[in-house]
Order: sequence, then C-alpha cells, then structure tokens
Amino acid sequence: MNCSSVGPSHGLQSFRSTLFQCGSPVGSQVLPENLLRGLLSPRIWRSCQEPAPTRASHRVTASFKHPPALAWGLPWAAGGDLLHCEPPWAAGGQHASPWSSPWAAGESLDDTPHVPNEKLGEEKVLHIIENLTSLIKETFPGAFYSEKLPSPRTRGRMVVLNTNLYYDKNNETAGEEDPGGQFQWLEETLTNASRADEMVYIVGHVPPGFFEKKRGMPWFRSGFNERYLKIVQKHHRVIAAQFFGHHHTDSFRMFYSDTGSPINVMFLAPGVTPWKTTLPGVNNGANNPGIRVIDYDPDTLQVLDMVTYYLNLTRANMMASTWEEEFPTWEEEYRLTEAFQVPDGSLHSMQTVLERISKDPHYLQQYYEFNSVRYDLTPCEEACRVDHVCAIREVDFTKYNECVKTSSSASAVISVRLLFFCLLLGLLSPQQAL
Repeated sequence: MNCSSVGPSHGLQSFRSTLFQCGSPVGSQVLPENLLRGLLSPRIWRSCQEPAPTRASHRVTASFKHPPALAWGLPWAAGGDLLHCEPPWAAGGQHASPWSSPWAAGESLDDTPHVPNEKLGEEKVLHIIENLTSLIKETFPGAFYSEKLPSPRTRGRMVVLNTNLYYDKNNETAGEEDPGGQFQWLEETLTNASRADEMVYIVGHVPPGFFEKKRGMPWFRSGFNERYLKIVQKHHRVIAAQFFGHHHTDSFRMFYSDTGSPINVMFLAPGVTPWKTTLPGVNNGANNPGIRVIDYDPDTLQVLDMVTYYLNLTRANMMASTWEEEFPTWEEEYRLTEAFQVPDGSLHSMQTVLERISKDPHYLQQYYEFNSVRYDLTPCEEACRVDHVCAIREVDFTKYNECVKTSSSASAVISVRLLFFCLLLGLLSPQQAL
C-alpha cells in the first residue's frame, strides 16, 4: 500500500505504516474517513467506466487520472465524470521519480491499456512492459533510494532499501557479496547524512533477524544479515529508527553494540492484509488488519508515540450487511506509551518494553495479543516467550541461537525445580509426576 507525502500534525510529523512505513498527513487521532472507506471498500478494483469520486483528499495530477493497480481502491479525483484509464507515456515518466507522485511509482503502475483484447495483441503488451521495465530500472536502479523529508523544519532523511536482495529464498543473489551495490550505497548515504547533520529513517520490507512465530527461521542469508548488522552498529548515531514489515505481525527488534548497550530499534508493522501464513510449523499465523500512525519529532526524528488501529474481522463478519453498516468500524488497538508505560518510542524506551515483556507475564501476554493485532488471544507460554524475546533481542544469528538455547535450558531447570518442590510438599505423588 502506498501513501502521500509527509505533513504536519499538531506541531509534529506523522506517517502511516502498513506492511512498510511511508508518508501521509494526519490531522487527528481518528483515521481519515476517505482512507478507511478505501481500505474497507467491498470492491477493491474500480472499472474504467465508473464515475470518478470528486471529494478525495488523495489525488494524482490531472494527466494521470487512472488509479494505478494495487492502489487499494482509495478515492481519486479525476476532474471529470469518467475515469480515463490511459495516461500518456510522458505522464508515467514524469511521476516515476521518487516522492514526486507516490501513487504512480514502481509497484503501483498498471502495465496494460484498458481496451478489448482484440485491439491490443501480445506485441503491444510486450512493448509496454519493456518501456516500463526500462523506466523503473533507470529511475530506481537496484530499487533503493534516499530522499530528504520535504518539510523545511526537518533535517530528516528517508533511506529506502530493497531488502528482497537479501531474502534467503532469493537464489539469484545467493552467491553475491553486495547485490546491486546496495550495501556500499547505504554506507555512503549514511556517511553523507552524518556529515550533513541529518537524521535517517531506514525503511524496508524483509527485515533482518528471525521470525518470532517460528523458532530458528531467518529472513536474510547469513552473510547479508551479518553485514547489515555491522552497518547499523557503525552508523547507529545517524539512524533514528528502522521500519520494516513482511511478517504481517506487530513486533520490534533491538540492536546492540559489541559491549551489549542498546544502540537502535527496528519497528515491524502489522499488515493491512489479513493473511494467514503458509509457513510450516507456524500456528495461528493470521492477523486482523492493522494501520499504524507514528508521531515523531521533525528535527531529531525521535519516535514520540505510535498508535495502532485495527479492524476486528470476527466482529465485522457478524455484522448485518445493511447499507448503513457497509463499512465496519476501525478501532484504536493500543497506544505504545500507554500500553507499555514508557515515555516515548526511543531505543531506551523500547529496551524497557523488551525487559517488561521478558519478565512480566502481563506485558508478555499483552504484547503477544498485539503481535497478531488481537487475532490470536491464546496464552503465550514459556516456549512462546522464548521465541518472541530472543527474536526481539538478537538479530545476530549466533547470538539468537545462544539466546534460545540458554533460555530453553533455564526454563527446563525451573520446571524441574518446581516439580521437585511440589514432590517435597507432597502435592504430587511420584506416580502422578511420572
């Protein structure tokens, strides 16, 4: 899901986060009606012959009137009675550059004209695909880029990575040291940002580290994971925070120095898509749809708070399908500072959240329910606690394995001691214990 440029909100700046984080103005703590209606529309795709809405707050320029594919049915103002589906090629090229028109960039472009098949033909379709491929390769070489945030009051910069290059299922890059030259580019970008006294948000899709719902399952190949971690350790002072997705789950990751001090935090956003994972060994892997609003300081980029909204699918499916109830209610799921009793979303506050999740069953269960956007409400037992805490704490492969081994051994020792204590008290007979 894409979104519009960053805008002010009560003296702060906010941006929306779905599977990944991006920019959108927020005027209040209630999500804008047009966004919710777009997300909840019973018909995601709109026909070319349908009348175009005229009251939309999200729009493209007049020369690019068709809502690009994968635009999720958000309202569009076409400036006329009908949607005209075929923008001129110049319009596509004009708006492909980063941030000039987020709706028309990269993955959201529709690649075939909306005409009858008999008037098109394979040759023309292949020509269109060739043009778009060339345009994307020229505009987004490697599919990563950096942009200064548009507000004159900020020294912030967005660094957008293509971490699909590091995905452990991507066999095309398996034998490469630096696919697309992205690691070298990232080092140079962070170095230049530091020299310019900028602060950086790193944004990507596939995160480093391990999936908290499947023990021992990494997302990056080992060498890529190690190099990314070293870059964060080296440049952590210029990185205000990191924002990733891919899981469809709500979680976070801590980064530490070689001496064990917390140096950075990565937030993993829940997904709008209520997708149930097909990964073997993952139980209750589905999620309710979630949307996140992040408040941050426009100068330092420090995360001040996060509010997550969600749609309760069970309740929505039970509602009568009347016209008045066509759009179920999105609710505030939780506010970070209130739910975990921390002052903000800084790395030190998130370290406190981790410690509370690790030691306090109340905070552990609360976090676990947020993890699936309140879809999985089953108790998070000891093995579950180990999986989540170790995934949050250790992005490094070796340290993660040590964390799981140590925590599991400690849990086993505690269980044996508890059993022995119960036997001493006579609460269990030896036969019952066996």
